[in-house]
Amino acid sequence: MLLEVRDLHVEFRTRDGVAKAVNGVNYSVDEGETLAVLGESGSGKSVTAQAVMGILDTPPGKITGGEILFRGKDLLKFKEDERRKVRGAEMAMIFQDALSSLNPVLSVGDQLGEMFIVHRGMSRKDARTKAVELMDRVRIPGAAQRVRDYPHQFSGGMRQRIMIAMALALEPALIIADEPTTALDVTVQAQVMDLLAELQRELHMGLILITHDLGVVADVADKIAVMYAGRIVESAPVHDIYKAPAHPYTRGLLDSIPRLDQKGQELYAIKGLPPNLMHIPPGCAFNPRCPMAQDVCRTDEPELYEVDQHRGSACHFWRECLNG
Repeated sequence: MLLEVRDLHVEFRTRDGVAKAVNGVNYSVDEGETLAVLGESGSGKSVTAQAVMGILDTPPGKITGGEILFRGKDLLKFKEDERRKVRGAEMAMIFQDALSSLNPVLSVGDQLGEMFIVHRGMSRKDARTKAVELMDRVRIPGAAQRVRDYPHQFSGGMRQRIMIAMALALEPALIIADEPTTALDVTVQAQVMDLLAELQRELHMGLILITHDLGVVADVADKIAVMYAGRIVESAPVHDIYKAPAHPYTRGLLDSIPRLDQKGQELYAIKGLPPNLMHIPPGCAFNPRCPMAQDVCRTDEPELYEVDQHRGSACHFWRECLNG
């Protein structure tokens, strides 16, 4: 197994109280495999990824429990200098806002080349050559001429390609893509997703794709983990999720996707708002918004029940949901 997250807990200590952002997350991804992590904003997707990468803001964030095993070694036991050697070289992250993630006063060539200077000890000239190769690899036209350009001189889609190039620079075994298609138009979204899928097949790397859009991952993911209020509420192979969700929240996310055969109809939306992470409701955290909620849902927190060998659902009534 390439990466295995076990019972991970992350808290944010603020003046108003303790926000439990991640509450016992378990997931894994192997070489050549794509895991899509889905959920609304505030569900804990990005915080989990930041904990895995070792870039969690501390304070106020704090990992209070669990293990993050990368190739069998617990990263939480690494010293910071050891963690830094893993970051970039063996695992890398693509952030959702390329413009704010890239340094506005350095050329993209300098930013791409820095990876080779720091981790490979290359000269600036050789690093610049590698930067051009990377830009060609992610299909940026005229890479040799544009390597000296600055981030603001590129379109949103091209900046996202530069972020992908930066993540791929040292050919890591694992890439975490945090909403890589946010704020891009539909055509560019498809191009970015196709590029990621093609590069993953070429390099046989593990990919964790964080998104709130089930429509984006249908053709690229092998398995899906759905998060709500810091917990995974359903995990399953991608086709099982689309065919028959086993949790009401997953069903709500699927029903929210616009469909061509429902032209002119009002779009479905899950009622209510995600919970305040400092005051998570007792029982199932989704119960105030769930159309299937019963008394047991308001008092007893469901475990992740085993639906079958490769599937789990944190719902007391997963059988009814699966058949409904």
